[in-house]
Amino acid sequence: MGILYEAADPIYWAIWLFVLFALMAFNELGRVKLWCGIVLFAAVPLALTVFVWPTTAAPGNEYGTGTWFNWVKTYSALAGCLGFIALRFVKWTGADGKVHHLYEKKWALCFPPLILAINIAEAVARDFQVFSFALWEGGVVENLWTISGPWNIMNGIAGILNILTICGWFGIIISKDPARDMIWPDMIWAWVIAYDLWNFAYTYNCISDHSAYCGLALLLACTIPTFLIKRGAWLQHRAQTLALWIMFVMTVPQFADVLAPIPTTHNPTAFFVVSLVALAANVALAVYQLVRVRKLRLNPLKDEIYAGTRPYERVLEENK
Repeated sequence: MGILYEAADPIYWAIWLFVLFALMAFNELGRVKLWCGIVLFAAVPLALTVFVWPTTAAPGNEYGTGTWFNWVKTYSALAGCLGFIALRFVKWTGADGKVHHLYEKKWALCFPPLILAINIAEAVARDFQVFSFALWEGGVVENLWTISGPWNIMNGIAGILNILTICGWFGIIISKDPARDMIWPDMIWAWVIAYDLWNFAYTYNCISDHSAYCGLALLLACTIPTFLIKRGAWLQHRAQTLALWIMFVMTVPQFADVLAPIPTTHNPTAFFVVSLVALAANVALAVYQLVRVRKLRLNPLKDEIYAGTRPYERVLEENK
């Protein structure tokens, strides 16, 4: 990957593979076992918040993990994990004597798109902020190397389009199997790929020398399960793998810089091309969605835009 990353010791890429499979494995534990999910995303971060992170992620530390962005990203990812667990498992007996579930409430189904949009918006703000640094030749900010350029603006626009194309959240269902996964049918492969390209460009632009892990590995860790293990549960996979990774980074901040570094080439052309591809993918997605909305006279805030086109429609019907 000499165009995007410097040729590193092969052992670092072996470590990269280990990180990828470890994220997938712990994601599966948190997905299929409720008690594992509670331990991983509630008990562990609570202990780390009190006993570890005040030291390892202290403001101004040499690895750049003590920024407002890292702290906000950590807790917003954890909020997503815990919110999705509640959506999947919280139930009660109503005054009518019947068992009711949280996911039956329309307001509860607004939480997944809201937390997703907030997470994307945080990264969009960071891309614009990096552009405002005016580091046209590159430089170190908050102990991380970065370079400002038109790619920040391009990718910020791609992120905004990604937010605007979030759709079909009232169609979210909970699977009937023991894992009770949160299935979002309208989050089709085209949106997932557009998100992946945008998010990779964001990490490449703003966390450049960490992007092999927090971009490439982390995105594959949620995309592979989405296509090969539990289809339709992308946001659940994404929230859990993101939370797992950022908790690890807050705990072992020297990992990507000292223990297993895979730096970028610092080539402005690479930054431009990566963000151009992300922008093109999100423009194409937005145009396709707009055409479909207009052609079928759909309401993007209420209707499932892609119903009838999804390859696993029969499975969805069985889970309703």
